[in-house]
Amino acid sequence: MVRHLLLPAAAVALVLASPSLAGSGLTPVSYSAPVYVPGTEDVPLMPGLAADDAASLVFDKPQGRIVEAAAHGAVTRHAVVAFYDESLPQLGWRRAAAPSTTTKSFERDGERLSLDFDGRDGNLQVAFTLAPR
Repeated sequence: MVRHLLLPAAAVALVLASPSLAGSGLTPVSYSAPVYVPGTEDVPLMPGLAADDAASLVFDKPQGRIVEAAAHGAVTRHAVVAFYDESLPQLGWRRAAAPSTTTKSFERDGERLSLDFDGRDGNLQVAFTLAPR
């Protein structure tokens, strides 16, 4: 019986006697929940972009959902395109023909996601439009 009580006490003593992470040179790992474009739960918001919640609009229709959202950040257009070119195919999206040179489009399951860019690198505005095809 005494042996069963000693093992948990020894484990607690080891934890209390171990050096803290602050002085050990180790970096704690933290995992945060993914952040999504407002109005969606399946389009990630690129790190470095901040969502403009006041600019989001969501409609659910029998033909599908319509989402309009905006984000801005001190990022480059190239970085945004690279992020979505890499992340969206992992979520089932595929690149689609875009209507203009300032738009990038993706399609999945009868939906089209368009990213429109305004501003310049370092002060970029990104408009997200999700609608039925």
